[in-house]
Amino acid sequence: MKPERFCLSPNYEISQVITGLWQVADLEKDGSELDIEIAAESLVQYALDGFDTFDMADHYGSAELISGRAQEILQRQQQNVDSLNPARFHTKWCPKPGVMQPKVVRDAIDERADRLRVESIDLLQFHWWTFEHPGYLDAMEGLVLAQQSGRINNIGLTNFDTNHLRVLVRHGFPIVSNQVVVSMLDQRGLEEMTQVVLENNIKLLAYGVLAGGFLTEKWLDKPEPANSDLSDWSKMKYKRFIDETGGWANLQNILRTLKSVAQRHGVSIANVATRWVLDHPAVGAVIVGARLTENQHRQDNVAIFSFSLDEEDRSLIAESVANNRRLKGDCGDEYREPPFLTASGDLSHHLDSFPNVYEPIAVPGKADRIQVFSGTKWEKICGHSRAVKIGNRILVSGTTAT
Repeated sequence: MKPERFCLSPNYEISQVITGLWQVADLEKDGSELDIEIAAESLVQYALDGFDTFDMADHYGSAELISGRAQEILQRQQQNVDSLNPARFHTKWCPKPGVMQPKVVRDAIDERADRLRVESIDLLQFHWWTFEHPGYLDAMEGLVLAQQSGRINNIGLTNFDTNHLRVLVRHGFPIVSNQVVVSMLDQRGLEEMTQVVLENNIKLLAYGVLAGGFLTEKWLDKPEPANSDLSDWSKMKYKRFIDETGGWANLQNILRTLKSVAQRHGVSIANVATRWVLDHPAVGAVIVGARLTENQHRQDNVAIFSFSLDEEDRSLIAESVANNRRLKGDCGDEYREPPFLTASGDLSHHLDSFPNVYEPIAVPGKADRIQVFSGTKWEKICGHSRAVKIGNRILVSGTTAT
């Protein structure tokens, strides 16, 4: 048995279980890099077993380099084995907010493609750290140009909230996916986000499905670990999700329910948790992380496709998650406002600071005044500010575009 597949876009088919490579960055956090040849061979084995779709990002250590080497090996093997599906390599671009000139976008795409050793990137997923900075619209324009030139096959998003996904859809950007957390602990993606993606033929690529491994037998009836005992980034991150959604006792209640459902079907807790996410119509695929050269769970993961949840199963699960506290905000807000549900509890692994959206400029002859321009043509035509801040008050002018 191999994982089932689906079309993310016309003529573009992927595995419904995507192998996530964030753990590469964790394995390399001490400064050492994985052996690319050994790690690439590990990816090849995943692909040969049907787990042939991989997810990574510009900041996942050497994941892109490993994938590039694996892709070369697989291309040679495919020449000799006609039945092999082409492996798919998805990456992400997560730039620091700033002015997104066309060259900035081109250079980022070229770097991703070079590291992956491809002419065209299968799926480029775009993340934006703060929507207070409007540069994401210019970045998307650059991605569309890259797609039109053949440098990108498909354009997706990562951690976009519902409102800003709507903005991009209404601008006409050809988005095929949005990668967000969906699990029994975090169901924000199953709310308004689901309606928007279903209306616009977009699929959710769900990560965090197993909450860093906490939604498995390993943690059933186990005492709560101290934060200092959590050694890998994934567990450090998703322990924060557990704390925010109801704590350790709530997790144990969910695990006990999942165990009873799993026993009915002869599968694992992880299988049930993953099947539950996949059964939602907005979800196209799930991303299950792998620690290359260490633990491998392909044999267990393929069992996701050996059973179906019935109404009794769903009812039991719904009852067990009913006590969850809903996470604050919308999809991806855990990266944009406190509490930051990241491994470190802040954004220090990603950014030093956010740049100002607009730079203040001193007003000549007025030492106590500065001015900020948004760049619209009306400011030059009118010759005055639209608003003035005095202390904690902002006075807005009544001028109009007419």
